[in-house]
Amino acid sequence: MADGNFTFVSEFFLLGLTDDPVLRVIFFLIFLMVYSVTIMGNLCIIMLIRVSSQLHTPMYLFLSHLAFIDIWYSSSVTPKMLKGFLVGRDTISYAGCAAQMCFTFAFGTSEAILLAMMAYDRYVAICNPLLYVISMSNRVCVQLLIVSYVGGCLNALVFTTFVFNLVFCETDEIDHFFCDFPPLMEISCSDIHLIQILSSISVAIIILSTVLTIIISYVYILCAIMRIQTSEGRQKAFSTCTSHLTALILFYGTITFTYVWSSSSRSSEQNKGMSLFYTVVIPTLNPIIYTLRNKDVKGALMKIMGKNVSSW
Repeated sequence: MADGNFTFVSEFFLLGLTDDPVLRVIFFLIFLMVYSVTIMGNLCIIMLIRVSSQLHTPMYLFLSHLAFIDIWYSSSVTPKMLKGFLVGRDTISYAGCAAQMCFTFAFGTSEAILLAMMAYDRYVAICNPLLYVISMSNRVCVQLLIVSYVGGCLNALVFTTFVFNLVFCETDEIDHFFCDFPPLMEISCSDIHLIQILSSISVAIIILSTVLTIIISYVYILCAIMRIQTSEGRQKAFSTCTSHLTALILFYGTITFTYVWSSSSRSSEQNKGMSLFYTVVIPTLNPIIYTLRNKDVKGALMKIMGKNVSSW
């Protein structure tokens, strides 16, 4: 029991995406397929990079970790969502809700930082190619990866600790398909002004620092590409950035719309749709983007497939 007349909440009810039993079946089949593609696609990226010597570069080391993060990012949300489609009104324990929020924030923050690191990698490769081997040595790459993971974990732990020190008394129903920050704030009867300010500061620091890194990197990249004499050379240099730029637009566009812009003017369904896109859909799109728009990855894949066919 909490102080006063408040009852300690031991579990929450996740209302999910819809109450319609027919739509739940359709959504279950669709998102089961999406989740399967996410796991298989990202695992294939990781395995391809490990076995292909031509992909043993910092750029693809970061890509393999992006695929690793996407697997766990989606897995922190999708299996529970799929269960909700089958049972209708799904429950999640208080500790399970805290763990789910912690994992989604950890992997989401790590992905944001890692995408900024990948922009810096492209900057060094295009603007300082002669120093690339030194500037992006194995030691530097490992340090950058550690910063991504540690930054994500620290942000998630601090954020989750603040949220779950609140008292939840309005209702035990979360109008969402996972334990996200906005719907939890709606059912808290504590004073949430401080945590809203802290969350805004946290999101602003992460987004501004990573976006600033990305913008500065790509300004220098664009200047370097414009100085290339031939159109073929400019196209070749820019082609190494197109996949990353696509991933950046998708990820930062939805994250900014969800957490930076005011959610008061959006309906619950719109908030769910945006959350669905960045937690479930984007991890599926990333391996497709990097496979279809990257000549090195396609070349390595075709080379391995050719070896397998000839061995038969």
